[in-house]
Amino acid sequence: MKFTVPSKLLHGLTSSVSKVINAKNALTILNYFLFEIKDNTLTVTACDGENTLCGRIGLIDVDGEGEVCIDARKMVELLRVMPEQELRFDVDDDTLNVELRHPDGSYRFMGLPGREYPRLEKPSSENTVSFTAKGSTLLRGLDYTAFATGTEIVHPQMMGVYLDIKPESITFVATDSRRLVKFEDKGIAPGVTGSLILPNKSTNVFRQVYGKEEEVTVTLVPEQGVIFETPSYTFESRLIKGNYPAYDKVIPRNNPYELRVNRQQFITAVRRVSLFVDEGHGLIKFRVTPDRLEVKAVDNQYSTSGEETLGAEYTGDSEMVIGFSSTYLIELASVLWTEDILFRLADRSRPAVILPVENKPDTDLTMILMPMNVIDF
Repeated sequence: MKFTVPSKLLHGLTSSVSKVINAKNALTILNYFLFEIKDNTLTVTACDGENTLCGRIGLIDVDGEGEVCIDARKMVELLRVMPEQELRFDVDDDTLNVELRHPDGSYRFMGLPGREYPRLEKPSSENTVSFTAKGSTLLRGLDYTAFATGTEIVHPQMMGVYLDIKPESITFVATDSRRLVKFEDKGIAPGVTGSLILPNKSTNVFRQVYGKEEEVTVTLVPEQGVIFETPSYTFESRLIKGNYPAYDKVIPRNNPYELRVNRQQFITAVRRVSLFVDEGHGLIKFRVTPDRLEVKAVDNQYSTSGEETLGAEYTGDSEMVIGFSSTYLIELASVLWTEDILFRLADRSRPAVILPVENKPDTDLTMILMPMNVIDF
């Protein structure tokens, strides 16, 4: 089996596919790529035992067909320092000796049998749900929510983004029990019904591999996982099992008070004041009055504090003191795109609803943040 491929093209493919490989693997074969040549196409596959990512490029100069496993780390590192040029692979089908040549040098290494590599399971047709969506819309939903997923193994259902698929829309949801982000996109009309919890790792792989301009075919196989496919890549991911929290029930519907403040001024003020946050709890205090917002942080250990005042509009009859995590405030506010940010408040113990002043066409973004315990300003 022989083939020629541009170094830059192969480097891009192997770098993308390698994102699914774990730093440490129980099986040696999972440290390898599977290289397959068939119908003048090179397919490079990586697997971590649960997720499989395949990338494809067309070839012109090909002699024979076959497959071989090649050390992934060595291949990616070699291609990373390789100048842009044509590379010639010569694989001995019997000994699995691989020779890689270019005009100024050559490299030899041993491969492993391709038959030992884990394979993509063919999805069962029973109960399979499939639809097509633009990469840009899927990426937008994941970008707006993935940062709010949980990381605590005691709550496995929260360690991923929930996709609630309806015929006329997809709702992306993420929560870690202290904050929740819900993004409904009616610009996607799958025409089918289903749901899935995409693990954090799979979410990151998808966001790094797939492009905004691609059409992605999504196939949900309830007993196996989900498959994302484009002409260039096929990504099969296992899903998190179990029931996702009833997200709509925890979103407050009747917070009576509204606080409106300039988003950029708010973010920069919180960032400055947060330099004085007590690292033990990360508390930022708000004192809200009808025409201003006071932001304060205190570090009792070092007897330091920071305080700023911002112009704001508040509909409450009297001032309110409430506290939030500085890190969460910055993350949630940074997602928004409008000039101002809206907080809908009830009291110091009930969740705040954080919203853009205006949603983008066919979308609805809602975020909630649990307050932290605060007695006075």
